[in-house]
Amino acid sequence: MKAVVFDKITNSDDIVLSEIEKPKAKKGWIVVKVLGFGLNHSELILRTNEINADYIKKPIVPGIECVGEVEESLDKNFKPGDKVCSIMGGMGRSFNGSYEEYALLPVNKVFHINSKMESKYLAAIPETFFTAYGSLFECLQLKKGETLLIRGATCALGYAAIQLGLAVGAKVIGTTHKKEKMHFVTDLGAQCILDNGTIGGTVYANKVLELIGPKTLRDSMQCLYHGGICCNTGILGGVYYLDEFDPIKEIPNGTYLTGFFSNYPTQEDMDNIFKLLDNANIKPFIGASFKFNDIKKAIKAQEKGVDGKIVVTME
Repeated sequence: MKAVVFDKITNSDDIVLSEIEKPKAKKGWIVVKVLGFGLNHSELILRTNEINADYIKKPIVPGIECVGEVEESLDKNFKPGDKVCSIMGGMGRSFNGSYEEYALLPVNKVFHINSKMESKYLAAIPETFFTAYGSLFECLQLKKGETLLIRGATCALGYAAIQLGLAVGAKVIGTTHKKEKMHFVTDLGAQCILDNGTIGGTVYANKVLELIGPKTLRDSMQCLYHGGICCNTGILGGVYYLDEFDPIKEIPNGTYLTGFFSNYPTQEDMDNIFKLLDNANIKPFIGASFKFNDIKKAIKAQEKGVDGKIVVTME
């Protein structure tokens, strides 16, 4: 079968489809025929740096999410032909991920899909919408009528959060530091403000989804109403830690700070996500779509930057 395989830092110009052995099902693991997958920043980090880490199984097929059909299973809960998705849990780092025609995946990281969406749209959902859903509803406890501020909204995760926030009746405000991208936020039905990095005290919300990360987190805490919650989910700003953070002084009284880690999805989570998408008639905002044979083009588009989710389909 065809697959992308990394064993060292790899330039996008050097990406090729290799021939590797098709996997076979075993106890606790099923073979999924991959129908599509989304590209994530996580895979770019793997290819350009993290591949050298000792904890990465090498050679490795990258890819932290996929949608597909069960090809072979020894597990009674999964039958050949079942429509499924899989995300995280070591995928593309501890064991081969989705950049291949058939993936051997642990059953506890495979989830049934009940949706009639075509593969291109399904491929854009698992990681991005699970992260958005968990951030908004598990961590921020977002409710109808509340104001949601999304800091760094012009990314695939931001667009998904806008769609979900509006679907449950929240007022959504998205920020971007690029004026030419503001229309992507307003086209989805949200308000957009131009972000110069210091908006605290000028805009207020019940809930703040922080996608820029520690670079603007302190400022985002100043955007909260009393009783509000800020959830740090992204690191778009390229700053990964808060230096000399004083929680007593820097978390305003009566406000709350949390974070979302997308490594623990459940079947209930996935059922709720697809139900919400179907009920609200939401389709993911896809920025670019490629066939698997054009995986190099997809990865180059990721490097250049695309507004919306980049997806790859097999057919």
